[in-house]
Amino acid sequence: MLLNNVLGRTVAALRICTNGTHAPASRTTFAGHYVQRQSNRQYLVRAFSSVNGNMVKQGPRPLVICGPSGSGKSTLLKKLFKEFPDTFGFSVSHTTRKPRPGEENGIHYHFVSVEEMQSAIEKGEFIETAVFSGNMYGTSKKAVENVQHQGKVCVLDIEIEGVKQIRNSDRLNPLLVFVNPPSIGELERRLRGRQTETEESLQKRLNTARSEIEYGTSPGNFDVVVQNNNLKQAYEDLRNFIVHELETQQGQDVFFVTSLVSNYKTHEV
Repeated sequence: MLLNNVLGRTVAALRICTNGTHAPASRTTFAGHYVQRQSNRQYLVRAFSSVNGNMVKQGPRPLVICGPSGSGKSTLLKKLFKEFPDTFGFSVSHTTRKPRPGEENGIHYHFVSVEEMQSAIEKGEFIETAVFSGNMYGTSKKAVENVQHQGKVCVLDIEIEGVKQIRNSDRLNPLLVFVNPPSIGELERRLRGRQTETEESLQKRLNTARSEIEYGTSPGNFDVVVQNNNLKQAYEDLRNFIVHELETQQGQDVFFVTSLVSNYKTHEV
C-alpha cells in the first residue's frame, strides 16, 4: 500500500524513546513482518507521538476537489477511496438543498434548514460557505477535524466560492485540484442523463459551470487541473499527483499515525 514504505524509512525514529534510548528488542521487532501483540501496536503510537508530537497535530494537508456539477468529481473520488481505503477520509458538507434519491443524511451531506445553517455560520462553525443554485453549502470545522483526528487525509468536495475562501488559509494549507470536463456540450449531456434537473436549473448549472471552468483553468488558482476527457486517464493523473504530494509530505516528516498502525500487521511471535 501507499504508506507501507513509511515504516521502512521511520523504523529508527519509532524505536527511539524520548530519552534517546532504543526500545527493547523483546518488545518490538521490525526486521520481520510482525509486531508482538496489541501492546506493541500501542507502543508504536506512543513512540511516534513522543518523537513527532508536532507532526501529529499538523497532520497531512487536506485535499480539495472542485469542478462543475457533472465533471466527474464523485466518480474519481470513489475510485480513490476504493484504492486507498485507509488513507483518505471524506469531509461531509452541510447543505440546505433537499436530498436526491439515494442520498443519506450524514453520509452524502448534512441536510439542514436555512435557519440551522445561518445559525451555525453566525457561531463561526464553518471554514467556508457558498451559495450554489439557490442553496447554501458549507464545510464545518468539526467535519475536517473529525477526519484529521483519525490521521487521514481530509478530502473536501466544495464549490469555487469555497475554494476562494480557503485557498490561502494558513489553517488548512490545502492541495487544490480542479476537475475539468471535456466541454460544456459534454457537461450538458451528462447532466441531462441524470434526469434530476428541470430545464431552468440545468441552464443555471451550465452558466455557473462556464464561470467555474474559467476560474478553475486560470493559472495559479489550483495546484493541478485534471482534464476528464477519459476517466481512466483522468484518474491516473489525479492519482499520480496525490501520490507525489503524499510522498513529499512523508519526506518532510508529515506522517499519518492511524495509517501507520492500521497498515502494520500484528502476528504472534
